[in-house]
Amino acid sequence: MKLISLLFIFCFLGCVNNSVEGFEKPFPVAAKMAMLKKKAIAAKAYCKANDMDLSTVILINMNIHSGLKRFVVWDFKKDTIMMEGLVTHGCGTSKWGSDESKTKPVFSNTPDSHCSSLGKYKIGERGYSSWGIHVKYLLHGLESTNNNALARTVVLHGWNAIPDYETYPDGISESWGCPAVSNDFMAALDSLLKKKANPVLLWIYK
Repeated sequence: MKLISLLFIFCFLGCVNNSVEGFEKPFPVAAKMAMLKKKAIAAKAYCKANDMDLSTVILINMNIHSGLKRFVVWDFKKDTIMMEGLVTHGCGTSKWGSDESKTKPVFSNTPDSHCSSLGKYKIGERGYSSWGIHVKYLLHGLESTNNNALARTVVLHGWNAIPDYETYPDGISESWGCPAVSNDFMAALDSLLKKKANPVLLWIYK
């Protein structure tokens, strides 16, 4: 009886340490895909209702450790991942460029908070960036949690500090709120986004 009790305790602690928030260990592939498919269903319904692109959506799960690929381009037609890569979140009160908040990002829509904002965005106009491959896309916040994105100059862009490979358990450099990706990944995104007739939905969530 004591042995059974001990086994139960160890199993319980193991479940706690694995953390449903995904910060302690990477999500198992099957669990990650199941969560993405569920989110994609909601995203597609939103895109249909708002005349947005119905072939792809960008999903960014901020419950995932920053050193893991949490930026996903989802293919609606094939119902699977088209591309995935690393993406920054805002440093908040932590040091810019550090990975101090890799497991504890803070979110805000307040100007000068240096935080990322949760919610749905419409990817807007392509323009010149001083960062990375010198390409950026404006982000129009569609919810009360992110409607200051344009005023805060929160944009999608590449950044030399972001690698193409996963760094877990280390995090990646943190921005002042922009979802920045590696230069190679940004080049691939740019190639995709330039071809779109309707705006693409980018959804940052946790």
